[in-house]
Amino acid sequence: MSQILLQADYIERLIAQGRPIVIHEGYALDLVEWIDCHPGGRLSILHMVGRDATDEINIYHQTKALLMMKKHRMGRIQEPWTNLEPPIRSPDYYINLAARKEAAKAAKANKAQPRQARKSVDLSSVAAIIDKKLSVTTCTRRSSTNMSVDPEKQPLVVPTNITFDKKANRDQYAIMLEKKEVEEGLLNNPSVDPETQRAIVNDYRALHQRIKDEGLYQCRYSEYGYESIRYGALFIGFAYLLYIKWYMSSAIFLGLFWQQIMFTAHDAGHRGITGNFVADTLIGAFIADFCCGLSIGWWKSSHNVHHLVTNMPEHDPDIQNIPLFTTTPTYMKSVLSSFYNFRFVWDAACDFMIPYQRYTYYPIMAFARFNLYMLSWLHLVSPRAAQLGAAWWTRYVEIVFMACYWYLFGYRLIWLGLPTWPIRVGFVIVSHMATLVLHVQITLSHWAMPTADLGPTESFPQRQLRTTMDVDCPPWLDFFHGGLQFQAVHHLFPRLPRHNLRRAQVLVREFCEKTELQYHCYGFVKGNGIVLTRLEEVAKMVTTLVDCQKHMAATGESGLH
Repeated sequence: MSQILLQADYIERLIAQGRPIVIHEGYALDLVEWIDCHPGGRLSILHMVGRDATDEINIYHQTKALLMMKKHRMGRIQEPWTNLEPPIRSPDYYINLAARKEAAKAAKANKAQPRQARKSVDLSSVAAIIDKKLSVTTCTRRSSTNMSVDPEKQPLVVPTNITFDKKANRDQYAIMLEKKEVEEGLLNNPSVDPETQRAIVNDYRALHQRIKDEGLYQCRYSEYGYESIRYGALFIGFAYLLYIKWYMSSAIFLGLFWQQIMFTAHDAGHRGITGNFVADTLIGAFIADFCCGLSIGWWKSSHNVHHLVTNMPEHDPDIQNIPLFTTTPTYMKSVLSSFYNFRFVWDAACDFMIPYQRYTYYPIMAFARFNLYMLSWLHLVSPRAAQLGAAWWTRYVEIVFMACYWYLFGYRLIWLGLPTWPIRVGFVIVSHMATLVLHVQITLSHWAMPTADLGPTESFPQRQLRTTMDVDCPPWLDFFHGGLQFQAVHHLFPRLPRHNLRRAQVLVREFCEKTELQYHCYGFVKGNGIVLTRLEEVAKMVTTLVDCQKHMAATGESGLH
């Protein structure tokens, strides 16, 4: 069966009917029986439907998992394959999905009726259902968004001499800015024509083989011995200062302990420690859930998608932060998130808050941990936490570990261990503010980078390098960043053990020189400056739009409000 040659139009028809078909190493994989069992979640597969996901699949999975995929092969495809737009990326995906489910339910109910009373399915009524649902929400398909390729040398230009006529509106303004950024992206990066991108992919695969040949996927466990000494020292410092009643100093040490130990949770979440799913999941859950009160399952659910659709405004949950922040004008159009199935509406709160986002960046990052608590519990009570197939048990492990965290931290430490309410409140605030640097590290590598989609022909390695920035630091300071300073390298090879990333960086630089892909790497201070500049540039766009709206509302030139 796997040797059958499948025509592209046949595969496209199956995808239109809802079949999750992904291309891997010249074969079409029908993952309909696997999608609800995938430990990485449904969305990781849905974003690859209709695409040649060979590189994404190979870097995320070990040999055993790759061999298992052969049983899902439908047949060979005619190469070279032209990528399709995954249905999940359509703004009408969830509407169409609901309509299909409703139609299937009606068909099933009709089939269950006695034979003599059975009626044929009224296709016109099904079409009416779809039309009705489609009319509920209309959404302009996104033109792509992009920053200038070099965020330091080519700051994004904010048009100030825009003439708005009566037909002008916020969407048109956002689309105009998006088109400009796409043009810059196409101009300043290697061509996205298939031939150029295939050459880049071939070099990337050769690089991947070189990394495997050098043994960089082998974890150096001795490094975690040194890591444990540092974690232990911070925890002992917290406990001792708490014992002598230096409460605020103790809170700082606890926050630093959280910041440092979460680097290892990140490693475990990517199976970069033992390579064994069960072992790394338990390590990650113990650190994230038990020690820090954060769901490793939630993190993996969003982070897997983030790696596949990096910096895509409608799809990457890591940049969906309005009304607090936006790094792209796309959100002015009120986009639908394919991750949350929620429409991020641009409203008066955005008009008010975004112009000040450069100044609110660090204060909000100081308290971002409270938002992570909420997202963690929302994930664990959602159906998504149960859609993990054989990994169903992870949900219950996380609930137990997080309950233990809140018993030890919330009840035993905060409620019983601290004497007064002012000290309790102060301890919570100070300990959580001490994790500020971690949240800055997390956002640093992407918030200053492009958000444009340069088209379905752009290769995986080019998009990852175009949307990700590394942080330059001496080797002795690696502990401070915990591997997050090598985000570009990490995005190319997510399972690579953290302590081998510095060596891999050398190989990635050589790869970029050969392929003429840009490798963005800045010092920590300069990187922060680039992020703040990007936030200010987008803020100016919003200010320009708001001022024009006020002018037109005052003069009666248009109905823009």
